[in-house]
Amino acid sequence: MKALIQRVKRASVTIDGVLHSSIGAGMLVLLGVEKGDTQDNADKLADKLTKLRIFEDEDEKMNLSISDVGGEMLIVSQFTLCGDCKKGTRPSFDKAAHPQIANELYEYFVSKIKEYGVSCKTGKFAAMMGVELVNDGPVTFMVEK
Repeated sequence: MKALIQRVKRASVTIDGVLHSSIGAGMLVLLGVEKGDTQDNADKLADKLTKLRIFEDEDEKMNLSISDVGGEMLIVSQFTLCGDCKKGTRPSFDKAAHPQIANELYEYFVSKIKEYGVSCKTGKFAAMMGVELVNDGPVTFMVEK
């Protein structure tokens, strides 16, 4: 399971030109589910992201978690994170989980984040979405579990 995370001042998802969801300050999570990923991967990733200290304290040091700052999380399914661009010029998506399994793990991951008490919004699985964000920093990390 892969998550490209960005610390944001705000982020939103539109579908067919209509606002689907939006957050203020917090974290945008683009989530890729690969073959072989399980609920255990989702549990570990949820624990990691809710505790990851990427928000600045009063000394401008990355020392606070999303919970510490009362931030929100926007989670968007992103199967292209599972793409392999090593060979040729067209990405291979052989590593991506089957859509049904990916959706189940995506929904499970969202539920785990909510169990941590983090305010959470989502995109729509398998939809063509417009994702807008204002990256804060910029701060961007790739996290794999």
